[in-house]
Amino acid sequence: MLGARCLLRALRSCSSAPCPRHTPSAKLSVRDALGAQNTSGERVKVQGWIRSVRSQKEVLFLHINDGSSLESLQVVADSSFDSKELAFGSSVEVQGQLVKSPSKRQNVELKAEKIEVVGNCDAKAFPFKYKERHPLEYLRQYPHLRCRTNVLGSILRVRSEATAAIHSFFKDSGFVHIHTPIITSNDCEGAGELFQVEPSSKVKVPEENFFNVPAFLTVSGQLHLEVMSGAFTQVFTFGPTFRAENSQSRRHLAEFYMVEAEISFVESLQDLMQWGVDLHTEHEKFLVKHCGNIPVFVVNYPLALKPFYMRDNEDGPQHTVAAVDLLVPGVGELFGGSLREERYHFLEQRLARSGLTEAYQWYLDLRRFGSVPHGGFGMGFERYLQCILGIDNIKDVIPFPRFTHSCLL
Repeated sequence: MLGARCLLRALRSCSSAPCPRHTPSAKLSVRDALGAQNTSGERVKVQGWIRSVRSQKEVLFLHINDGSSLESLQVVADSSFDSKELAFGSSVEVQGQLVKSPSKRQNVELKAEKIEVVGNCDAKAFPFKYKERHPLEYLRQYPHLRCRTNVLGSILRVRSEATAAIHSFFKDSGFVHIHTPIITSNDCEGAGELFQVEPSSKVKVPEENFFNVPAFLTVSGQLHLEVMSGAFTQVFTFGPTFRAENSQSRRHLAEFYMVEAEISFVESLQDLMQWGVDLHTEHEKFLVKHCGNIPVFVVNYPLALKPFYMRDNEDGPQHTVAAVDLLVPGVGELFGGSLREERYHFLEQRLARSGLTEAYQWYLDLRRFGSVPHGGFGMGFERYLQCILGIDNIKDVIPFPRFTHSCLL
């Protein structure tokens, strides 16, 4: 886009110099075309997909969208351009003059001089119909095409912006971004809902396991973040996690994204909760607006119901851990965090009772070599999007939903 703007400026600046009779068209995105300040008839080229076609006696109207903007660019052409190939869904390249539009609905329009169909679309066979509002359940049947609809296009744009905002929050707060592994030998949650990773039958591996130990798709990057927090103090990860849950509910996926953070030198649950609140501050008005009620923090979970790594809650009721969940009406658990057990002897006893000492010797090493009080939290990104968008089903806020009995594409 920057190159297109530079080209336009160059064309204006050399207007007094001798120019060829046919000035090359500057390629613009739909967004840049709609935002153009100078509409004195510059020749431009726009590429995209037809969102609507309207043919009158002497004039042909097309609306073109290339994904750079929710709004489409109106193309006005002579009726001689009309063709069966100019159908809803077809991809086109249009060259012409960008002029001020007489209509109040848009500021500019493209007066077509040349229209080339790049890819035909059989409108009758195309599963989405112009001006028809298809239910989200219907759109899920076509994961390879549903991103072309306005509703999924809008949701995925918000997803992109929310992703950037989360990265910006952690960067501005001094966190280091860590890429935690997708394949792991650890079961962080201890719930047994794991996908095991094995080579295909065509791969010949002399050992019993490809990695010499059983390997799984990660359910959380927390344990790896704990390793990194011992060097960087404040770390976070943002990536896919996997749960082999036999559920088709509107709140569960087999593959989803988690925002997770780990912070060293945190000694109170209140301090940890504040980080979660700070993360939501910029979007709190969306949570309140779309959820109807203020989210609720729940603390003091029974020790027996939570994983081995959580610290005993010495300031709370007996046999509880210093853990917190953020529950949102209509969505359920959105955010969960806890203080980690940094004391070697307590953790050693807990692992011994569970028969995990050998498997988690490295985890004990973290407590032997410079251990500090620390804690962390995780937030389900798709549930967060459900909150701010008011989307009922979690399958509609992720590009390619994976759930029980469904792995399309």
